[in-house]
Amino acid sequence: GDLTALEHLSGCEIVGPIPAGLGRLTNLKTLYISTYGFGSMGHCNTYLPGPIPPELGNLANLEVLMLYGNDLSGPIPAELGRLANLTRLDLSGNDLLGHVPPELGNLEHLTLLNLSCNTLTGSIPAQLLSLESLTDLAIGLNELSGPLPAGLASLTNLTFLDLSANTLIGPIPPALQDLANLKVLLLFGNDLSGSIPLELGRLTNLTHLDLGGNDLSGPIPPELGDLTALRILDLSDNALSGPIPAELGDVTVGLQVLHLHDNDLSGPPPAVSLETEFEFPVVLTLGGNERMGPIPDELLQLPQGLGHLGRQGAAFFLPSYYYERLYHRCGATY
Repeated sequence: GDLTALEHLSGCEIVGPIPAGLGRLTNLKTLYISTYGFGSMGHCNTYLPGPIPPELGNLANLEVLMLYGNDLSGPIPAELGRLANLTRLDLSGNDLLGHVPPELGNLEHLTLLNLSCNTLTGSIPAQLLSLESLTDLAIGLNELSGPLPAGLASLTNLTFLDLSANTLIGPIPPALQDLANLKVLLLFGNDLSGSIPLELGRLTNLTHLDLGGNDLSGPIPPELGDLTALRILDLSDNALSGPIPAELGDVTVGLQVLHLHDNDLSGPPPAVSLETEFEFPVVLTLGGNERMGPIPDELLQLPQGLGHLGRQGAAFFLPSYYYERLYHRCGATY
C-alpha cells in the first residue's frame, strides 16, 4: 500500500512474530518495532519472538529499520543488504545468532549500525569497513572473534565505536588514530593484547575511552594526557606496568572517572589538587596494584563540602560517587 511509516509499535500492542507480509509494504520508509519503553498499561514485558523475515529485504524505500529490544532469534537475513536507502539499522537486544552478514556492507548510506547484545559469532566482516557514512557502530556484547581490523580506521566519520565484551584478540591497531571524529571508544572485555598504542593520544575528541578487561601490557602512554576532552578513562584489569604518567595526574582538570585498578602499576598514585574547586564528582580506583604502595594520608583530607574520600580496599573515591561501567545501551542510541 501507500503506507510510509510504522513507528514505535511495541509488544504491548502487537503479539506474535513479525509478519513476512510487511515485505509487501514497498513504500515504507520507516519500520520501528521495539518493546523498550512503556505501554498503556505500564512497562511492557512482551517481546516479539521468531526470526526476522527475509522479505523485509523487499522494502526498497526503507530508510530506518529499528527492531531492537525484542526476542528475535535466528540469523540476520542477508537480504537486508538489499535495502540500499537504509540509513539506520538497529537489531540490538535480541537473541540473534550466526555471523554478521557481509551483505550489510552494501548499505552505503548507513550512518548507524547497532547489533549489540545478541549472540553473534565469527569475525568482523571486511565489507563493513567500506561503510564510510557510519557515525555509530556498535557490535558489543556478542561472541565475535578474530583480530580487531586495522581497516576500521577507514570509517573516518565514526563518533561512537563499541566492540566491547566479545572475544577479539590481538593488538589494538595504531591506525585507529585516523578516527579523528571519534568521541567514544569501547573495547573492554575482550582478549586484546600488546601495548596501548601511543597513537590513541591523537584522538583529541575522545570523551570516553575504555580498554579495561583485556590482556594489555607495558606502560600507560603519556600521550593519553593529550586527550583534553576525556571524561572517562578505564584501563583496569590488564597487565599494565610502570608508573602512572604525570600527564594523567591531575584528575581535577577534566577526568571524571579514572580506573587503573588490577594492573601491575608502580610508583606513587596520581597527584590530586585538593585546592581545586570540584564542579563534578570524580572517581579514581587504584586497587590491585601491589607495587604502588599505600595511598598517602593527605589524600584523605578534603576541603569541607566535598563529601568524603575513603579507602575502599586499595582504591579511593573523590568524592563518594557510584560509577558503573557504561555498557552501550541496546537500542535507542540516537
